[in-house]
Amino acid sequence: MISTFGLSTITSWRCIIIVPYDQLSPEALNGLIEEFITRAGTDSGYIEGSLAQSVAMVQRQLKRGDVAIVFDPATESANIVPKEHLEQILKKT
Repeated sequence: MISTFGLSTITSWRCIIIVPYDQLSPEALNGLIEEFITRAGTDSGYIEGSLAQSVAMVQRQLKRGDVAIVFDPATESANIVPKEHLEQILKKT
């Protein structure tokens, strides 16, 4: 299921929650973005400049709607994903 505070869509594989970035405290949002950018074992493509520059880039992408924050209750983890990825999940429903 994909839920956006009142809008629910069922997917065949699990439940995820789309979390509006403006519903997080500034501290929580920055912590999530920093963790995403510096996550070990991934190539997010954000660490070409300074961490502050990369955080600002992700914040702009969130504001434009190019990426979204998703929470997976099964793994109790949050991630930042491209809009296209969410669109693919929604098409599977």
